Amino acid sequence: MREKTVENSIKRYLDNIGAWYIKTHGSMFSKAGTPDIIACVKGTFVAIEVKKPGGVVSELQKAHIKLIQQAGGVAFVADSLEETKQHLAKLDLV
Repeated sequence: MREKTVENSIKRYLDNIGAWYIKTHGSMFSKAGTPDIIACVKGTFVAIEVKKPGGVVSELQKAHIKLIQQAGGVAFVADSLEETKQHLAKLDLV
C-alpha cells in the first residue's frame, strides 16, 4: 500500500468525524520533519506522521513527535487508518 493511499484514508476519516486538518508539504518555507497531517479533533491538537506499512520514521520526525507531546499535543505515527483510529480512541477523541 502506498503512503498516499494511507494518508487519503486518514483524511477522509478526519472529515467524517468533523475534525479540522491540514496536509503539510515539505518546502523551504516549512520546518523539516513536521508531521504530515496537523489536526484539531474535539479541541485537541493532533499531529500524524503517515507512513506506508513498513515505512521508516526519521530521527527528525521522532524528535518533532516528542516535542509536540511535551507541549501537550497528541502526536503519533500511523501506517494505516486502523492505527489512527486506535490512537484517537485511546484518547477518547472518537
